[in-house]
Parts: sequence; structure tokens; C-alpha cells
Amino acid sequence: MSEENLYTFENETYRKTYWHTCSHILAQAVKRLYPEVKLAIGPSIDNGFYYDLDSPIAFTPEIMEKIEGEMRKICKEKLKLERFELPREEAIRYMEEKGEPYKVELINDLPEDAVISFYKQGEFVDLCAGPHVDSTGRIKGNAVKLTACNAAYWRGDSSRQTLQRIYGVAFPKKDELDEYLARIEEAKKRDHRKLGKELGLFMMSEEGPGFPFFLPKGMVLKNTLLDYWRECHKRYGYVEIATPVILNQHLWHQSGHWDHYKDNMYTTVIDGEDYAVKPMNCPGGMLVYKNEPHSYRDLPLRAAELGLVHRHEMSGALHGLFRVRCFTQDDAHIFMTPDQMKDEIKNVVKLFDEIYSTFGLTYQIELSTMPEDHMGDEEVWKFAEDTLQAAITEMGKDFVINAGDGAFYGPKLDFHLSDSLGRTWQCGTIQLDMQMPERFELEYVGEDGEKHRPIMIHRALLGSIERFIGVITEHFAGAFPTWLSPVQVKMLPVTDRAAEYAKEIAQKLDAQGFRVEVDGRNEKIGKKIREAQLEKVPYMLVVGDRDMEAGTVSVRHRAEGDLGAMSLDEFSEMLHKVVDSKEKK
Repeated sequence: MSEENLYTFENETYRKTYWHTCSHILAQAVKRLYPEVKLAIGPSIDNGFYYDLDSPIAFTPEIMEKIEGEMRKICKEKLKLERFELPREEAIRYMEEKGEPYKVELINDLPEDAVISFYKQGEFVDLCAGPHVDSTGRIKGNAVKLTACNAAYWRGDSSRQTLQRIYGVAFPKKDELDEYLARIEEAKKRDHRKLGKELGLFMMSEEGPGFPFFLPKGMVLKNTLLDYWRECHKRYGYVEIATPVILNQHLWHQSGHWDHYKDNMYTTVIDGEDYAVKPMNCPGGMLVYKNEPHSYRDLPLRAAELGLVHRHEMSGALHGLFRVRCFTQDDAHIFMTPDQMKDEIKNVVKLFDEIYSTFGLTYQIELSTMPEDHMGDEEVWKFAEDTLQAAITEMGKDFVINAGDGAFYGPKLDFHLSDSLGRTWQCGTIQLDMQMPERFELEYVGEDGEKHRPIMIHRALLGSIERFIGVITEHFAGAFPTWLSPVQVKMLPVTDRAAEYAKEIAQKLDAQGFRVEVDGRNEKIGKKIREAQLEKVPYMLVVGDRDMEAGTVSVRHRAEGDLGAMSLDEFSEMLHKVVDSKEKK
């Protein structure tokens, strides 16, 4: 980090410090306006800050505006932030005198040897470990915005007090705030839940919270995506398998999932025996490998699976297609010899590059290392981590270390995709596993005629198919590339006389494999065009008397507008080129 960027938002530490100070300014503003409010906690978060408050009044939009105004005043006052420490008993008395019971509880729960520190700005004092900027004047008051207020449980415990959580964001410059707010508004327009309903892609029902229903157009989208997935995997040497959704509990004990993941699993009893609905596909993949003996000549064996998995999620965490209770995971398990590891990792990354670039998605790589709750010894983990790092380094890929966040059976590479709004989504993952082959006693016969243990890669590319559909819906704002669009062409007859001609054209395009609809309603052509635009159909073919006489179609594109009259052959040739090359239009 260069010296000139040390105190800018390019420096994550400074950005978090800035936002942390904003949370204190928020709390100070609330206490000035409403002294009866009790303070809970107020950290910085990935996209701003919040403060949890116990308040007898509801923080309505009007009240939030008043709080914003008071925050701007505090920034103009340029109050110095001063840190001080107190012994435990004195710190407790200090917060009791201020009438802050939540702070007293936090102090009581600190370790015996903890340093108990506070930060003071003007009349306001808060229990805090810091850090903060040196003055409220460092915060640009006109670039602070309170964005929402939601309910939150004290310390995340649903049996405890319900608090009000005020969210906010701030930037060093007003135009940066304006740009951020514009992105937020654009994101709202692109919300996949809204577009999914408008475009007839999927639905949710109270009869199955967290279990998505795909509608006809959504199934076309999903199946087209999966056809492309299969095409790519075939070229990269994968075979496809399918494993059962329900398997007995013994298998999940053997895999280690029962000890590490049982709280997220659904269970049932069949013929008096305990079973579990699979939360992931890997144990089934182990059984497929064990189904027949293997030689080193069979390896690497790349087995891909589009497996339906179920995971218990809290109802409050459910969010459209992004967080569901059942989804299709595009898993693959690669079984290999130790000397094949690095090349296989590179092969997977090349596949990731090809598919992500097709959607115009870029990514950042995160290497997650051994967690506290893990299987296997540290020496094996170190070898696996070094192999992952060497593979992507040799490919010229940048990465960051996420210490202690690996899977319980091995380190992993997580691929964080960036969409058209600059938001990131964790989709792809490559996980090295030397533990599960041991637990399942997987073997292959080596060149030496002896039995050896294969090494294994767990790999998901799109991650959850449902979640990926949500991501690309927002990435493309529902205007999917033509090859992926549920409806590629909409026939729009201008008159009743042209309706039969439109149907004839539609049948010819359908015979060539294109997805076509005919809007034969007795409506004005302007309305038909507007509605086709709202449906985000890539191509609209307007046909009237003149087109019938000339044997042509008048072509409109949803983004490029009027493309003029063409013969059907000319249009088909153009459409084939756009679809076959998977152009992003």
C-alpha cells in the first residue's frame, strides 16, 4: 500500500476505521436527540456500519433524517476522539451510572485479563476497543447516509431483547456516496426476486419456504445453462454421475459430515434405520469410485454430478434464490495420483476461466487454510495448501489468504465473482481432500503393482445452480444473452392479416432450434413492442402487409433498436451466429 493511499478507502483498515467512527457518531446523535435510548453494539461491516439500539420509539424515515442531520453537526464540531482505560469494577460502575445495561453485560463477559477501553468524543463515551480516526471532523457529514432500520436480537439470540439496528454508509467525498446510492438503486431494479416474478422464471410458496419452484421460462433458462455446463464438462474429460438424495446415517458418520455438519442436515427413518437427506454430494461420489477396482491408468477420474442437496437454513436467512433450503450443486470429484494434483488444479481453473468469461464475470481467488475443526495432521494440510498455491501461482493468478477458513477435510480455493455492478459473489470452489479417501479406504493399483490411496479434489463451478441463476439475473438485469434467453424471438404481427405469416415464420425458426413466441393479440403494434421490451426478449420481428408481400421480416433488437428489413434466411444466419458464439447480447 503506497503512502498516498494509506488514508483512503483503498486501504481496508482505514475504511473500517472510518466506518467504525461513523457508528459512534450515529450513537452520539441518537443519544443527543433521544437520551432514553440504550446502546448495544455498533461495528463497521463490509459495506458500511450499524448500531443496535434499545429504543422506546420506532426509527421511522423521518426520525432517521433528523439523526442524519445531527450526525452532520457532530462532524462539523470536529470533536477529538480520546481513548482511556478503566479497571473492571470501575468500568462497570461507570456504565451503570450512565444507564447502559448492555455495556455492563459486555464488560462482565470480557475475559479476566482483558483491557477495558473507552472512546470519548465531546459528551459521548462508548465502550470500545477501537480503532478510530482522531476527530469527528475527519468524517464528511454531507457524505453520510443512513440506509435502513431493521429488527435485531441482542447478541443474535432470539430469546433476548429485540433491538433496532440502524444501518449507514459514508464516504470521504459526496460524489462517492452519490455513486454508491445510485448503484444501490440500480441493484434494487435488478433484484432477482423482482425480475424472477416479472419474467416468469421462478416462484416461492408459503407451503415450502426456502424451496424454489421453477416456472416454464425458468426451466428453459435452467436447462439451457445446464446444457452448456454439460457441453463444457464433456470437452474437459468429465463423466457424469447421479447419486441418491437419501443415504443412511452410517455413511454420514463415515464421511465426517455427521460430526461437523449435522445441525444443517435433514433426517428421516426408513425401515427402522436412521437416514439423512444429503447436504452435499461427496459421500455418494466415494461410493461410485468404490464400485469397481481402479488402476493408475484410470486416473485422473473426473466425475461430475448435478446433485440436488438439502440444507437446513434459518427462516430469517432465506433470500430468493441466493439462500434456499434445496438446490442443485454442480459438483465434481476428481480422483488422482499425487503427481497429477497440480495439473488437475490448473485444468479446473482453465474450465472456470472459460465458463465465467462466457457470462462476462471476472473473479478474485481466496486460498482458505486449515481451520481449528479439521480432520488429518498438519503436515498433510501443509502439502495440500502448498500445492494449491503453486498451481495458481504458476498460472499467474493473484490470490489472498483466508486463514483458518478451509473445509474440515482440506484447504480450498474460493472464486469470488464480480458482476456488472462490481458486487462479489462466492460461487466456484476447488477443495483438496486427502482425508475422505482415507476414511472410505479408496484405492488404486499403481505402476508398482501395489495399492495406493488416491488424492481427491471436490469442485463446484457454478456452486448452486439456483444461486447462479439469481446472480446472472441481476448481472444482466434480466436481459439474458440471446443464447440463454427463455424466449429468443417474439413475432409481432401488425394486422390480423399478418398473423398467419407470423406463425409460419415462427414455425420455421422453431424448426431450426430457436425459441419463438407469437403475440397474436388484437393490440396496437406499439404496445406489443413495449411489452416485448419489458419481457426483455432479444429480437422482435415486426411483420405487416409489406413484409408479407416482400417475404421479409422487420427486425428490432431490445438494445440496438430497429435493424431494418431482412429475409428470413438473413435473419436466421445472423441469429445462428449470435447464439452459437454465445455473444453477450
